[in-house]
Amino acid sequence: MQVEKFYYDNKIVKAFGIATIVFGIVGMLAGLWAAIQIYYPESSLNLAPTTFGRLRPLHTNAIIFAFVGNSIFCGVYYSLQRLCKARMFSDKLSWIHFWGWQAIIAAAAITLLMGFTTGKEYAELEWPIDIAITLVWVVFGINMFGTIIKRRERHLYVAIWFYIATWVTVAMLHIVNSIEIPVSAFKSYSWYAGVQDALVQWWYGHNAVAFFLTTPVLGLMYYFLPKASNRPVYSYRLSIIHFWALIFLYIWAGPHHLLYTALPDWAQSLGVVFSVMLIAPSWGGMLNGLFTLRGAWDKVREEPVLKFMVVAITCYGMSTFEGPMLSLKSINAISHFSDWTIAHVHIGGLGWNGFLAFAILYYMIPKMWGTNLYSKKLATNHFWLGTIGIIIYAVPLYWAGFEQSISWKTFTPEGNLKFPNFLDTVTNIKPFYILRSIGGALYLTGAFFMVYNLYKTVTQGKFIPNEAAEAAPLVKETSHKKEYWHRILERKPVTMLILSLVLVAIGGLVEMIPTFLVKENIPTIASVKPYTPLELQGRDIYIREGCYTCHSQMIRPFRDEVKRYGEYSKAGEFVYDHPFQWGSKRTGPDLAREGGKQTDAWHYNHMYDPRSMSPGSIMPRYVWLIDNKLDISSTPAKIRAMKTLGVPYPDGYDQVANKDLMEQANVITANLKKDKIETAPDAEIIALIAYLQRLGKDIKSEPKQPLAENK
Repeated sequence: MQVEKFYYDNKIVKAFGIATIVFGIVGMLAGLWAAIQIYYPESSLNLAPTTFGRLRPLHTNAIIFAFVGNSIFCGVYYSLQRLCKARMFSDKLSWIHFWGWQAIIAAAAITLLMGFTTGKEYAELEWPIDIAITLVWVVFGINMFGTIIKRRERHLYVAIWFYIATWVTVAMLHIVNSIEIPVSAFKSYSWYAGVQDALVQWWYGHNAVAFFLTTPVLGLMYYFLPKASNRPVYSYRLSIIHFWALIFLYIWAGPHHLLYTALPDWAQSLGVVFSVMLIAPSWGGMLNGLFTLRGAWDKVREEPVLKFMVVAITCYGMSTFEGPMLSLKSINAISHFSDWTIAHVHIGGLGWNGFLAFAILYYMIPKMWGTNLYSKKLATNHFWLGTIGIIIYAVPLYWAGFEQSISWKTFTPEGNLKFPNFLDTVTNIKPFYILRSIGGALYLTGAFFMVYNLYKTVTQGKFIPNEAAEAAPLVKETSHKKEYWHRILERKPVTMLILSLVLVAIGGLVEMIPTFLVKENIPTIASVKPYTPLELQGRDIYIREGCYTCHSQMIRPFRDEVKRYGEYSKAGEFVYDHPFQWGSKRTGPDLAREGGKQTDAWHYNHMYDPRSMSPGSIMPRYVWLIDNKLDISSTPAKIRAMKTLGVPYPDGYDQVANKDLMEQANVITANLKKDKIETAPDAEIIALIAYLQRLGKDIKSEPKQPLAENK
């Protein structure tokens, strides 16, 4: 049979590899800075772009989409060519993908620091960037499927199954969650509101972890682990079960992020059931990876690449066991809103994603430069710094999470909260926050070791831009012998794509259709009214400053929460919230019933200097809100957008909304003047005060017996 000669494109792999390293360092630095701010708020420098509320979304987006995203593309472009025995379908599309993705990352960094955000976790980027992501993702898909179709290898290896499922599912998640109505070039409102928005967001949020941070990385594991260990994958049949069970079950689990919230109970229970079932396929993948190394443990002791992979796979197993456990209601009652969840997330992020990315870089770069790794000793030091860093990062946060929950829920013998002042539950765990930042610093130091090691590796070798290869062309099969069904399916990439889409769509449809179409799932409350124009502007400022990253607006039906905050939250309260603001972490108290608890002057002084009103507070100062002028020219467009979304403002109200806005602003200004505070009625602080004073006022009933006891 004639053998064809061709060349693998290493230039695109090199570009994504460099981007992985650069953005990895940037994302980790942002994370370390944010971690320090939690116990030393002055480190925000009292500047708007560098407060925790803006820095935290920058950190998460930089790590997820810039660091891990570039590492995925780097590994996919390297492995796909070799698995298909073909150069990428189009060099031009490869570079459009690369530069398009880097432009998106740059735009994300600039806009998030400027406060342009949708306020939806892991999906904060505004609508123009969402469109760009869609277009670049399509380019990546065309290039990937073009390569698969022109392959010289008949059967699709397991890694490619995961790449296909990743592409189609991420496309679906991104498009559905990003449906929004633009107000201006960098402002939009989510098409969904309240409970429905929460369901869609965490259907996306959970499965962004599943199909951006897990399935493609599993594909990379299935390629690079056998290559690095020079051993075949332990079980082909187990990989089949792992793949199909994982992509079907994962998509249902999103509601476990919303346990004990206003989400209908049937949806919560559905999320719990499928989360628990996820243990089986997840651990099947972990065991398949670890058993691949059977008989090769001597090599693991010698090779840093394998060391990183073993810990990465182990962290994957830990995270995918802990996740289902956290979805159990009895455990979730303790963990939710606490630092336990932060520890859980970072075991996956630092251990699974970070360590596998490091392993891939250590494996690929020497091969593409035709040399050996500069220093195995330096790589091993990196491994130990990273491993110790993960432990020092996570263990204190687990402890902090337990202490937070116990402090929140403990009552005195007389039936009063033992810690009625929420701030006490924060200041008590400051030492754990300090330890967390030390662990992060160690992890970052290890990454700098890697940068130096790879730099020296590159300088001692010579880059191979076009790597020569040869393989026989793919010919049509003439044999009609009976084959295993999956072998037949592996020859049909388009069929696999369609089957993957059908499987992942089922769970979302079953959860969303009843929530959107059955009115009983979201009962209305007559007393709940739309926000006034000034309150709407204030809410947008609240979202812009990232207040949702520290404060929740969801009182769960527990005795302690009802006692501390007031009546537990109902689904009908949030029908005008585009987007919802339930939050996922309580570094500050819940604000669902904040309205009327404090004077306007208290809120003014608290935003200007939190420690003047709450000694020991770790909240940053928001001094710019006093000087910034409110852009009231945007009010009509915002009212029209909300009316389009179904908010019942009167016809033509957009033309007179600013009159009502200024009337309410003048009232707040007069209240402040009584407390000897002079400020302009069009200052941003006035709008924010209006919003905070509105929270919870539509629900006037007295606290009732909670639906669930303390756990």
